[in-house]
Amino acid sequence: MKLYHGSIEKVEKPEIRFPRRTLDYGHGFYATSSYEQAERWVRRRMRENKTNIGYINVYEFAPDAMQKYKSIAFHSPTEEWVDFVMANRTQEGFSHDYDIVFGPVANDHVYTAFALYEGRIISKQALIAELRTYTLVDQYLFHTERSLDSLTFIEAKEVRI
Repeated sequence: MKLYHGSIEKVEKPEIRFPRRTLDYGHGFYATSSYEQAERWVRRRMRENKTNIGYINVYEFAPDAMQKYKSIAFHSPTEEWVDFVMANRTQEGFSHDYDIVFGPVANDHVYTAFALYEGRIISKQALIAELRTYTLVDQYLFHTERSLDSLTFIEAKEVRI
């Protein structure tokens, strides 16, 4: 299966990154099965970094990796997924021990709904019901060095503004 990673650089050797901001599934290396999502990610990074060139890095993902490594998969918004994303985003020092995490991307619309939940304006059940009306793209987090072995670099496709 092919996975994509949008970046302002070619990433032939993925690495675990520790971002300055909190992310849905914690630190690591993020990829998606959606070429369009990777393109949105790279275009946003290009705007943020004021550059006119970026790359969609393409990888082959080992089909047995989710069974080979300690992993968790969220196939749709559930209470467990909401709790996991909220813990990663709001609990200082929170960490998990999964090698690979799979689930929906919390995009801008999702962030708005999460903010309403976090502010206790809507319940968890209302949040999940709202999120199930969205078309959510997937994301994979490779959280440990060993999980990166399940990715094989294929190519980097250039993106220009």
